[in-house]
Amino acid sequence: MSPALLQALRAALDSRQTLLAELHAQGSDCYRLFHGSQEGAPGLTVDRYGPQLLVQSFHQPLEREALLALAAAIDEHLGEKLLLVYNDRSQGNSRIDRRDPVYQAEAAALEDLVGHEWGLNYRVRGRHSGQDPLLFLDLRNTRGWVKDNSAGKSVLNLFAYTCGIGLCAAAGGAEEVWNLDFAEGNLAVGRENAALNPELAPMRFVQSDYFPAIRQLAGLPIARRHGQRLPSYTRLEQRQFDLVFLDPPAWAKSAFGTVDLLRDYQSLLKPALLATAEGGTLVCNNNLAKVDMDDWREQVLRCASKLGRPVRDCQQLPPAGDFPSMDARPPLKTLVLQL
Repeated sequence: MSPALLQALRAALDSRQTLLAELHAQGSDCYRLFHGSQEGAPGLTVDRYGPQLLVQSFHQPLEREALLALAAAIDEHLGEKLLLVYNDRSQGNSRIDRRDPVYQAEAAALEDLVGHEWGLNYRVRGRHSGQDPLLFLDLRNTRGWVKDNSAGKSVLNLFAYTCGIGLCAAAGGAEEVWNLDFAEGNLAVGRENAALNPELAPMRFVQSDYFPAIRQLAGLPIARRHGQRLPSYTRLEQRQFDLVFLDPPAWAKSAFGTVDLLRDYQSLLKPALLATAEGGTLVCNNNLAKVDMDDWREQVLRCASKLGRPVRDCQQLPPAGDFPSMDARPPLKTLVLQL
């Protein structure tokens, strides 16, 4: 490992000492240890997921000696040996190089493991059919907020992925939790997460494209596109929820519509607003770095006002200190809208 990278890593670890002590005290052992784009090594991230250390490179592969030295430095700092998994994602579309020419993880590191956050158990897999880890660490503060603000509420978790938000809502005493996602594989992990926390009330898992599901809940028609016949879709009754969580991907296209956070956030936001009860809360995310928070907030508030659902209060939830932003403009932006 180059002296510059070692110095940057040690500075990052030193800066997290207070935060890690707080996280460990609250029952969390999933966090980012090195955020390379902001801490001196663009394209390199180092995350802890319970017993696992996940190193990922996005610009160029790490050399084996540098990887092993990095892992050793972290083990020494934490005072425990973590199971190393290395994903080189410097190829096209950030896809993992599964040939593992640099480092082959031990079998134990690739087993089904368990990480912890806010005292809850989460499934951890070093490798699975998708590209991204099963828990997005920059949303930890938001999951904590949901856990603290769900008591007695009906909660709708949209683009639920592996249902971390739903899990936190259930842990926070929600009366009812729906997790909606297009991918059955994501919801399968959500069911695993639920099974790892058997003390929680059961959740509902809805496998559906976003657009037909949210438009039915909002009482809106499902329009045909250019006269094309629509595929079959899950049938839902119109209803509203006390707390709605909207966390769309940057871009996706289906027969029912296009998710485009840069050009058309409104088409996602409008039906979500209508599915939020009067006096309820809508939490919405935008993870595009090129989108400015002030511009996006203005767009969101204007959209709500035009729809006749004006926002009474708007709060911003920043990521925690393990995701530093030197210009105070982190890619992940979260707004809590009180309607």
